[in-house]
Amino acid sequence: MADRLTSQMLASALVRRAGQEGGFATVVRRGDEVAGTILLNCLEKGADCGLCERMPDYEGGYRLAHCGPAPGAPPEETALYLERRVRSDPDIWIIELDIPDAERFAAEIIC
Repeated sequence: MADRLTSQMLASALVRRAGQEGGFATVVRRGDEVAGTILLNCLEKGADCGLCERMPDYEGGYRLAHCGPAPGAPPEETALYLERRVRSDPDIWIIELDIPDAERFAAEIIC
């Protein structure tokens, strides 16, 4: 089995790089340090751009897939979705990422 970076290392790299690029990222919820799913709440200048999560792809790598309510949905809807995800997967990481083109930026770092 090939070595891979832990979820904690990926989350730390994402937060650090966002700061270096003039954006903002914070870990809202810490999950399993080794293999927790990473879910991103993407924003651009505070405006909701939607949720996406890191998922394995068919080529042996990873990709970001949209999940949850559509961008611009009421905040209560997003909060309920995140609450359900945490209940069903207590190992999940939730990271808020506020940077231009947040999905592309995250994909370059964690996928």
